[in-house]
Amino acid sequence: MRSSEGCRVVIVDDEQLIRQGIKHYMQWEQEGFQIVGEASNGQEALELIEKTKPHIVLTDIVMPIMDGEELTRIVKSKYPHIEVIILSSYGDFDYVRSTFQNGAVDYILKPKLDTESLLTVLKTAVSRIPSLQGGKDEATVDVNIGHIIEKFISGYDTQYDENLILEAFPYSSFRLVAIDYRLIEGKSLEDIHSINSEIQVLITSCSKEVKLEIFEIDDNVSVFLINSSRDLFTGISELASKILERHSQLSILISEAFMSFSQIWMKYNEVIKKMLQYRFYFPEATIVVEKNLLKETPKIASFNLDKFTNDFKHERFDLAFSYLEEHVTELSSSFTTDIFEYKSFFGNVIFTISVLLSNLEYDVKNLENEKFSFFNKIDSAKTASGVVHQLKLFLTKAKEVITTKKTQSGFSSFQLILDYIEDHYAEPLSLSDVATTFHFNPSYLSSYFATHNKEGFNEYLNKIRIEEAVKLLLNTTTPISEISGLVGYSDHSYFCKVFKKQKGLSPSQYRRNQKLK
Repeated sequence: MRSSEGCRVVIVDDEQLIRQGIKHYMQWEQEGFQIVGEASNGQEALELIEKTKPHIVLTDIVMPIMDGEELTRIVKSKYPHIEVIILSSYGDFDYVRSTFQNGAVDYILKPKLDTESLLTVLKTAVSRIPSLQGGKDEATVDVNIGHIIEKFISGYDTQYDENLILEAFPYSSFRLVAIDYRLIEGKSLEDIHSINSEIQVLITSCSKEVKLEIFEIDDNVSVFLINSSRDLFTGISELASKILERHSQLSILISEAFMSFSQIWMKYNEVIKKMLQYRFYFPEATIVVEKNLLKETPKIASFNLDKFTNDFKHERFDLAFSYLEEHVTELSSSFTTDIFEYKSFFGNVIFTISVLLSNLEYDVKNLENEKFSFFNKIDSAKTASGVVHQLKLFLTKAKEVITTKKTQSGFSSFQLILDYIEDHYAEPLSLSDVATTFHFNPSYLSSYFATHNKEGFNEYLNKIRIEEAVKLLLNTTTPISEISGLVGYSDHSYFCKVFKKQKGLSPSQYRRNQKLK
């Protein structure tokens, strides 16, 4: 192990991708620096600074809760020995000027951030720190094992000394245990650190021959790399149950044992991430073990948007909503769908329903105003059931819009007649049959139909039948003589006559011409 810990750095930025990028721009330890923590706003940073006592704070300007300007003022007031470097965009210079007045040492423009410019600014800051000057040329830095692991699992090409890893992890058995904090309401970093410390003590009590390293992927997940002389699965499982008695909203994810440090990337990316997704769909699963994950999940059929839209356009709302609810139930039963893709589906459905109702001239003003609230709540939902709940709330409001129009217009009876014709077109169907079904006088139904529709009863029935015949002609090899019967015509010659009147070609000519296109 090297002789000095070097210059300690804290990174503060509300964008996780920026923080990750900065951490992986260079080999920090080789340059004499050690990243001791990261925070997403100034308030978190102050708590972290108190604990880690850094030499340098590298902070963004624009952040929620407490921005970089306020953070700089407080840091230089309470910890004048700490140097502050500002990350800024081109438009933030007025803020940058203010941070200089409060004692910031330098700034970096985010669009121009690269290894060389970052290292130059860091060395400028180091030159102002007296405690880092004496014997600086001989000083080296403790290698941060946690930082190496973090880079390793993030997919960066990380060179590491195998002897150093062997020194840190001398035993033959490895296992990853992730602690999922996502469902704990009102948690703070201090709460997470306290629980992590509690877990660390419990795990190390399982055996004298055990090494432990904790690394945090984000504010909601902590991962323990456990290295031991024997597999501690039984002990870890027992400890997990004890921990959950005190912290019931946690989830503990346990990988299978593996024999090499180099397998961490695979175990994290192919197992732990899969487990984290599993808990989004099944939040009641508080202990998730790799071997118990389903090896195969049923393949989910794609949502038939054409069918859904067609039912909607014909105002067969019960059919459309029933189909949607069945698909949502099926989709939510499998954890293999990417969470972003899952949430996007629900957002797209809400958007589509709003547009379709508007096109059908329903009063969707309130629905339009509220849909963005539904989008935001879906985006921030922590579980699949939370996403489904938002869709159900939206559908309730959409159904109220539909019911209001039906009540006001009295149009529902006629729509039921149209629906009945579309459902029974393939059967022997006459005006008298439909009139009997709906308890109308046939002559009244004929007049009623003509009043509410641009086509009369027979014209509308023929149109439906011929459109269905077209689908069979184009999409199947069924003989034309059979198609006429399948769409409700008992007289084949009459079918051909009606078809030619509507399409300008006989059924056989129509099929032949379409194949030639």
